[in-house]
Amino acid sequence: MTRKMGAITVDKTDVILTVLLLDNSRISYRELAEKLGLSVNAVHKRIQSLIDSGIIRRFTAKISLSALKVVSVVVYGKSEADSVGTLHEVLSSHGSIRWVALAGGNYLYILAHLRSISELEPLIDYIKKEAKVTSPTVGIIPPTPINVSTSAEATLYPLDREIIYSLRDNSRKALTDIAEELGVSAKTVRRRLSGMINKGLIELSMEWYPDASNDIMTVVHIRLKPAVEKNAVSNVLKTYFPNMIFYWSFSNLPNELLSVFWTNTMKELRDIQQRLVSEETVESIMPNILYTGYIFDTWRDELIRPTRSETKNKKS
Repeated sequence: MTRKMGAITVDKTDVILTVLLLDNSRISYRELAEKLGLSVNAVHKRIQSLIDSGIIRRFTAKISLSALKVVSVVVYGKSEADSVGTLHEVLSSHGSIRWVALAGGNYLYILAHLRSISELEPLIDYIKKEAKVTSPTVGIIPPTPINVSTSAEATLYPLDREIIYSLRDNSRKALTDIAEELGVSAKTVRRRLSGMINKGLIELSMEWYPDASNDIMTVVHIRLKPAVEKNAVSNVLKTYFPNMIFYWSFSNLPNELLSVFWTNTMKELRDIQQRLVSEETVESIMPNILYTGYIFDTWRDELIRPTRSETKNKKS
């Protein structure tokens, strides 16, 4: 990690560290150190630098998307708005829109979490009207199966939601601090938290702003050749890690992928593009450089807010 023109330039170790924290923001410094081949102190310094630079804004806890049976979609297309720089102010109030990314050519990428598929058409109408995206592409993200066998096991009890609420802005908070805050034992917190993690009921991640660095973030639209198996594509894309940070496939767009790539230089990006188009599974690609993004709270965040009766019952 280096500093350049008042901001930091991250390296591949920082990117791997970021991916690990996005997947599990409570992973210990020691485990991170072992995975990265660094000292615990070095890992701590890297994380603190990412926080100080604004790349990491907060470590978050939420009820998992799979536990809520959420329909997640990515809506993307060119905006005809006079000023796309202020669109996030309107889109933030929708309630289901999780984040908005702005790219070259007035292109928008919008991730939304819907309670049901019936909310999709109103969302698209809203984006057409407010974001002036007249011809959006809509990709429906396949759900992740929840790791429970019965509906009873998938139940979140009031204490579970209070634990998630306690962790909402700092999911790396110590168990003893959570216990003291909630008036229960650390052993109880550990047991309830471990249960939620094992059953896939909680999402421990972070809010991440890569536009705070001097690096290049690019969304690559990948058009697959007909009849290509998704497992084969997944294996191919894994070879681009850590430049390829993550990708989305869509249940309604079988030959379309959106993949987010990180590079330090334009030359590195061009080399990756040339390599991608030569892959046997790829028909064509379209890169689009991101220049800023915004993350919003949604209806999902309200579900962990304890009610007055629950708080009263816990204290009594």
